[in-house]
Formats: sequence, C-alpha cells, structure tokens
Amino acid sequence: MKQKIILATTSPRRHGIAQIMGLEFDIVPSNYDEDMTLNLSPKELVKKFAYGKALDVAKRFKKGIVIGVDTIAVFRGRNLGKPKNKANAIRMLKSFSNKKQQVYSGVALIDCATGKAIKDYEMTELQFRKLSDFEIKKYVATGKPLDKAGAYGIQDLASIFIKKINGCYFNVMGFPVYNIYKNLKKMKVNIFQYEGWRGRN
Repeated sequence: MKQKIILATTSPRRHGIAQIMGLEFDIVPSNYDEDMTLNLSPKELVKKFAYGKALDVAKRFKKGIVIGVDTIAVFRGRNLGKPKNKANAIRMLKSFSNKKQQVYSGVALIDCATGKAIKDYEMTELQFRKLSDFEIKKYVATGKPLDKAGAYGIQDLASIFIKKINGCYFNVMGFPVYNIYKNLKKMKVNIFQYEGWRGRN
C-alpha cells in the first residue's frame, strides 16, 4: 500500500524535483520559524530547521510521511543570505570568484502514524571559476540573483559560473534526491509504487 507523502515546503523548485523522482505528494506549508542566530554548525543548523518544518506539519496528520528540507550556502564559514540589492549581489559574486563554497541541506522525515523520525543532511561543494566583472554585471542585471541565497541559482544563467561540483547536484537546488530516496526506504516507502514509475505497454 502506497504511503501518503507530504512535503512541508512551498518551494516550486523542491516540488519539481520531487516530481522528477516520480513521487506523488501533498503540499502543506510549515509555520516553523527559523532562528538564524543559533550558534550551531551548518549541518546541525539545517537538520534542526528541517526537523522543525517537518514536525510542525506532522502534528496536523494521523498518517503519512512528512518530508522537511532546509538548505543554506556557506562561504568562508558564513551562512549566505539573499543580497540586499544589486550592488550587494555584485560584491557577493566577486568574492566567490575562483573560490569554493559549500551547500548544506537538512533532511527530516516523520511518520505521522508512529512518530518515527529520521534526521539527516547532505553537503555539496562548488568550485567557482574566475568570474569577470562583465559576466557578473550582466548576470545581476537580469535580476535573477536578487531572490536567491548567495546571489545565484545553479539552475539558471549562473550555471556557467560553476567549474566543478563535488557531491549531489540536486542538493544545490535544495532537494537532495539520493538522500531523500535512501531515507524513504528506511521509512519502508517504496517509491516504485507511485504513478511516475508506472510502466507503459
């Protein structure tokens, strides 16, 4: 019997990746309030936030598996937020030139029927190539970086800035596919029962 899956996120990007995995799911926004002032390591911070999101939603259901995910980018030990304006975005991107950056995602799964919870995380390292002022200014002028943590989206025009990825690509987009798949298996969820995996005659 298929388990009901509930995504505790309003992110269209996460919804799209969950569909790529072949999952069927309901979308229920979490009201969990993240406290970015907590003195925790990046992996512990994202695990705490992911679990907080998942738990807030799980309390509303008697059955089903809730998935909560939280993602941050870290550069030189600092968590990256969204740029305040275009000038700030330019400064951020210039600082990344020819440098490495880490992206952490916390993953939390909760079985609403049993209360069983899994807390995990994924880390991906990005190597930026050397960026020219012209490239940075052209990208920022599109407006795309202004609503993204770190002032870039690997799935958009900024993909040309990334020289190398060490780890899960989908983690950088905020939904680490393999990590979620392996933890769904631990929850006894068989994703191959879902419509996206149905064979065609």
